Amino acid sequence: MPARCDALRRPDPTPPWSHAALAGTFLMGTTEFVIAGLLPEIADDLNVSLSQAGFLITAFAAGMIVGAPAMAVATLHLPRRSTLILALVVFALGHLVSALSSSFTLVLAARVVTALATGTFWSVAAVVATTAAGPAATSRALGMLLGGLTVATVVGVPLGALLGQLSGRRGPFWVLAALSAGAAAVVGRYIPADERREAPSVRAEFAAPRDVRVWLTLSSMTLLMGGLLATYTYVSPLLTERAHIPRGAPG
Repeated sequence: MPARCDALRRPDPTPPWSHAALAGTFLMGTTEFVIAGLLPEIADDLNVSLSQAGFLITAFAAGMIVGAPAMAVATLHLPRRSTLILALVVFALGHLVSALSSSFTLVLAARVVTALATGTFWSVAAVVATTAAGPAATSRALGMLLGGLTVATVVGVPLGALLGQLSGRRGPFWVLAALSAGAAAVVGRYIPADERREAPSVRAEFAAPRDVRVWLTLSSMTLLMGGLLATYTYVSPLLTERAHIPRGAPG
């Protein structure tokens, strides 16, 4: 009976910081893929061709590939919680610029900056999640973090595309900017402050690429994501212009 009572009083095993991290990865996963569903609207609003509008996805991918490792090293000595908040603030500002601007070049630059913030958040959030969870719950913490990307793909991207079709391409950018600002407040409230820890070594960070297994993993992910994005970047014009499915059609 005492053991049963203890089990009933056991707190929720999911800590608040995990919800904050999930919210951040959900927003960033949504912005990464929602452009594909809004490509015709973006091309019309910015007066560019569909192929030119597709560069907004290319720019984001390039920013993630080049910027994420660079930003991870650049923020190595900064407090992790502050880095996450800063990344979300920059993420929000990038979406504000995208929502306000009618210049394709400026929106393209904003996408690169947004990608830098996304890469910074992902790299630091993974460390925060595994450190806070402890060795026994590392897999669960990473699963919770990656769950935000899954929810973004299943829920965030379709909703964002629908919003863009109803309100114009600027609507999703406004919503993502507002939600990112709210997520920054949540992260500041629930992510634990850094404890005293040994200053990380930049040299140690550059030692990882010497491992062949790292390059095999990166190569497989490059082929996977390259094929995925090449297929889905132009899925919206393919469905509307080739398959003649009307914009805003359900399902």
